[in-house]
Amino acid sequence: MVQGGEFKEGDTLLKLEDIHMYFGKVAALAGVDLEVKKGEIHSIIGPNGAGKTVMMNCINGLYKPQKGNIYYKGKRINDLKPYKRAELGISRTFQKIELFGGMTVLDNIRLGRHIHLKSGIFSGSIYVGKTKQEELESRKFIEEEIIDLLEIESIRDKTVHMLPYGLQKRVELGRALALNPELLLLDEPLAGLNLEEVEDMARFILDINEEERWKVTCILVEHDMGVVMDISHRVFVLNFGYKITDGTPEEVQNNPEVIKAYLGEEDLYATRR
Repeated sequence: MVQGGEFKEGDTLLKLEDIHMYFGKVAALAGVDLEVKKGEIHSIIGPNGAGKTVMMNCINGLYKPQKGNIYYKGKRINDLKPYKRAELGISRTFQKIELFGGMTVLDNIRLGRHIHLKSGIFSGSIYVGKTKQEELESRKFIEEEIIDLLEIESIRDKTVHMLPYGLQKRVELGRALALNPELLLLDEPLAGLNLEEVEDMARFILDINEEERWKVTCILVEHDMGVVMDISHRVFVLNFGYKITDGTPEEVQNNPEVIKAYLGEEDLYATRR
């Protein structure tokens, strides 16, 4: 595992080691190991209640596992609060949209930049020097890169609660990107979307991962097996807190335990069409 210095594609960016997470006597995660390489889209699949969101919450610091270690860029981060992990470059979208409905699209996305604003109280109060420069750079980044990438120029000044659900999903993704992350946790980004919206969101995820400007490593929790198998480099399979396997999409699709426990013969056939 690389420690310090520059991380190259293929280096281990995130490592979970023997993670145990209990709620009372229920084991949400039982000895889970995961390695995510820089440059990957690494998906996590499993039925409802398998522990997928619990795993995401452990990674971004909402939960602290009772046992095991989490390493980011070779540094143990078990004790870091979520905002400290965000400062390291870990960003997140949520299974249920967590936006400020009364604010505009732009204002919601700008909230994701707050962690990069370093100016002091004095310069902030009179809007000069460093504060002004930070504001201009932030505005350029959001308006010329995020808004353009997600194709939401026409709604940038609209109030979020007035938007269709699919567009709200894009706004939440935009806010996560405003952090300019190196690791992006995507918790069911396709849930509730129609076919056209699913195709658009999958394209955005690929662009975020592949385009030279972004090159963001992604951990994707998703139930749409067709999309998962199409865009993932690796797929981690979770079975009620236990790891079944972790491999390429082809390896996972052909794993008898996965077919039996998750995909089923009909669903497996659908992913291969």
